[in-house]
Amino acid sequence: MFNAWSRRDRPPEEGAAAGLEGFAVDKTFLSSLKGILLETELALTFIIFICFTASISAYMAAALLEFFITLAFLFLYATQYYQRFDRLNWPCLDFLRCVSAIIIFLVVSFAAVTSRDGAAIAAFVFGIILVSVFAYDAFKIYRTEMVPRAAQGDQQ
Repeated sequence: MFNAWSRRDRPPEEGAAAGLEGFAVDKTFLSSLKGILLETELALTFIIFICFTASISAYMAAALLEFFITLAFLFLYATQYYQRFDRLNWPCLDFLRCVSAIIIFLVVSFAAVTSRDGAAIAAFVFGIILVSVFAYDAFKIYRTEMVPRAAQGDQQ
């Protein structure tokens, strides 16, 4: 009735260890253009979060939220885990992430610069740089992922 080896006391099987391979980081993605863009966006949102924390704490939530969203996309793309969710249109989600971040950081950056605080002005400068990085990322997504799909739909 009681087995000497319960299920939790057994050594892990090879199949169980192979299940963790889904979270292996693809190092070629991290050095690709998309990986570098996501890493740059992540670093700049963290810098802006620190600047807003030092000056105007009311705006730090926007930077923190965008930091976590970008971190999630970086994790999903770097581990290739997004391929398991094949029903989602990932290029469209990524494009909407970039466009919403552009709008949010433009509004927050221009609102923060009115305080004339040193950290808020630094957040404004980094915010404008980040908006340009997000705009380039959105442009690349649109050109490489969305336009070819629309052209394929017209041919069929």
